[in-house]
Amino acid sequence: MSLRKGIVYYRDKVAGAIEETDEGYVFTYNADYLSSSEAKPVSLTLPISKTPYRSRTMIPFFDGLIPEGWLLDIAEKNWKLDPRDRMGLLLACCRDCIGAISVVRVESEVTEND
Repeated sequence: MSLRKGIVYYRDKVAGAIEETDEGYVFTYNADYLSSSEAKPVSLTLPISKTPYRSRTMIPFFDGLIPEGWLLDIAEKNWKLDPRDRMGLLLACCRDCIGAISVVRVESEVTEND
């Protein structure tokens, strides 16, 4: 079960998704992206693969996108985020990253009937 999820973009193309689960974190490349002749890895540490990448802690590449120092302080104060909540920080701060990668929060799809 996915607790929180973000769509990962490489430039303006959906490259995949990162999810927070009860077991940790999962990054999966999008099938359409994988089949594109223009597909590039989002990171050298995450080469193109149909197999999802799993980690008990935040996947290091995505952890590296999260701001540090004074910029992190501003994010924590403005959005009242816990600095240990890496997924919360990733989803709040990485929509407009410097570089080719951005992460956009997927709003919960859970309804009252679920």
